[in-house]
Amino acid sequence: MTKKVALVTGASSGIGEATARQLQKAGFIVYGAARRTDRMSDLAASGVRTLPLDVTSETSVGDAVAGIIAAEGRIDVLVNNAGYGSYGALEDVPMEEARAQIEVNVFGLARLTQLVLPHMRAQHSGTIVNISSMGGRFATPLGAWYHASKYAVEGLSDALRLELKRFGIDVVIIEPGSIRTDWGAIAAGRLRATSSDGPYAEQADAMATSLERSSRPGNRMASPATVIGKAVTKAATARRPRTRYRVGFGASPLIFLSRLLPDRTFDALVKRSSGVPA
Repeated sequence: MTKKVALVTGASSGIGEATARQLQKAGFIVYGAARRTDRMSDLAASGVRTLPLDVTSETSVGDAVAGIIAAEGRIDVLVNNAGYGSYGALEDVPMEEARAQIEVNVFGLARLTQLVLPHMRAQHSGTIVNISSMGGRFATPLGAWYHASKYAVEGLSDALRLELKRFGIDVVIIEPGSIRTDWGAIAAGRLRATSSDGPYAEQADAMATSLERSSRPGNRMASPATVIGKAVTKAATARRPRTRYRVGFGASPLIFLSRLLPDRTFDALVKRSSGVPA
């Protein structure tokens, strides 16, 4: 039986790396992609096939997909995980940075999906897994552009699911909660650099501290990246995967409360849990 082939973006660390390992463990031929292949030496040593990929480069995404098709003849699972969190008060964030956030988190995802879809349609099967966030269902302070990008991923994925059903292609959204990776510390660093001075400084300090907390080893209020890798693998191997998987600390209850509570009541809850002054 021909092994199925998976492409995982942002595979150099965190959720992407954990997902690549879990898919390989499940029997997939896995291609782990990231901008810097030197950060994937351990993955390569374990048998994951690594390749350079910058999702904002037309040449890079085209070469990556063409190379996999030339080597394997198919792509069965695409995991769109590459992305980052741009935090800072809307008033402070330069529009160049805002565009970069959307370019990576939305347009990069969309372009790679465009290039993979003709091959999935030809084989009348495939699974697109888009890594969103619980932050694609509700917002936290000073994360306007990050949340805008993840809300866009949610809408794009819902529309795509409707388009692709007739071709035998599934579209799955993963909505992680708080996960112990470097993501929180990196986002906090961007936030401090952007809004640590001026009228938003107090909010920025509180929110940055909250973001940093998720990256601390042993933090009980964050889940390991492996829980996301397992959820992606479950979706990729299911005969009829769910449309959404809410995984990791806080995801299910907070998304539920965001739909149940009045907006201002939920706003107060988010601020209190983030330590941000009212």
